[in-house]
Amino acid sequence: MFMPKFGRVCGSCMTLLIQREPTFLGRCCYLGNQGCRNFSTSQRRPYIMKAWQLREYGSNKNFRFTDNAPMPPIMYPNQIIVQVCAASVNPLDVMMREGYGAAMLNRQRDPTGVLPFMDPNVNELPLVLGRDCSGIVMETGLNVKEYKPGEEVWVAVNPYKMGTHAEFVVVTNSEISHKPRSLTHVQAASIPYSGLTAWASLVTQGGLNEKTAKGKRVLILGGSGGVGTFAVQLLKAWGAHVTTTCSRDAIPMLTSLGADDIVNYQAQDVREHLKRLNKFDLILDGVGGEAEKYLFSTDYLKPWAGAKYVTLRTPLLKNADSLGFTDGLLKSGMSLAGNAVKGLASGIHYRWGFFTPDGMALDKIAALVDQGKIRPVIDRVFTFDQLPAAYDKVEQGHARGKTVISVAEKRTQLDDSSSFGIIHV
Repeated sequence: MFMPKFGRVCGSCMTLLIQREPTFLGRCCYLGNQGCRNFSTSQRRPYIMKAWQLREYGSNKNFRFTDNAPMPPIMYPNQIIVQVCAASVNPLDVMMREGYGAAMLNRQRDPTGVLPFMDPNVNELPLVLGRDCSGIVMETGLNVKEYKPGEEVWVAVNPYKMGTHAEFVVVTNSEISHKPRSLTHVQAASIPYSGLTAWASLVTQGGLNEKTAKGKRVLILGGSGGVGTFAVQLLKAWGAHVTTTCSRDAIPMLTSLGADDIVNYQAQDVREHLKRLNKFDLILDGVGGEAEKYLFSTDYLKPWAGAKYVTLRTPLLKNADSLGFTDGLLKSGMSLAGNAVKGLASGIHYRWGFFTPDGMALDKIAALVDQGKIRPVIDRVFTFDQLPAAYDKVEQGHARGKTVISVAEKRTQLDDSSSFGIIHV
């Protein structure tokens, strides 16, 4: 009689191996391929896990805690199972809780679009949200050579995948990196999502790096949140001159992070104040709204000098939700092209910035953290059973750094005292 053994994968056809009982005379996949080799010898792991599941889109009342969620298996040879020790809650999580981006993300989950036709009752729910975490490698696929079980890592997960607000998460080797040695899991969990969002905006779209950023003038709109606090530190580590906007109570924090000029939007007319300053090489807009209408101009950006306006407030997912995938994509493309052409006529450039999982970028960020050039900034730490309260905290806005959930790591005195402050490492 054949008895299934959980967590073993056929090296030839990548199907679940079964083991002959009781004498264990051989191993083969459930298709009967007796000749399969290079099978996984990973340890057996549990079938179920604890998780916060979103049963339908809406408010926090639609979250359900379960200790009987199916544990994600390794399906491909480049995948890794990570035990989540701590995770963060990001504004994107709050928006996704309400259904933001569902049309586009569902197309990524099912590129062919045939599942609803095969079974009208099939959908993406229940969802596990959470875009990043810090944790421990539990099991690796056959092609993963860089990571071993027991190693500490940090992770940034694509938005269309099941997230990190659970005990375990499955990632690919392009979404993971070794955690900075100088940080605890709670501290490390505050960085991957916001750090990679800033990295994609400043490096991929903005064209800045450790060689080109020195002496450049950069304006960051909304400097006190997760992306803003990371961007300030990254740019200062690279020698840029940083101006940022914030409310009065965030000024001491941003001063300690190294911001050169700070504009208090509660006490000053931001538009007029910025006009009196020298023009910028790059503007990173994490606020959106009216700011783009007046800041995307040669009144604030250096003309014909490669200056760029990078906004994080893009209409792509919103348009896809309201107009459908195809029409939303078309309208968004026209909007992007219109702004790009408008900017080119004046000698400035317009870009969209997106969160992009990037293991190699996480490697570089980890090195900067261990060198003391970037510090985690944590607003507040919640326990795993307090996840809805953490969503409420993020939804209120006016963040001073990141909101973190301790999943499998005990909270230390340092973590508890980190509210509205910087964790010094």
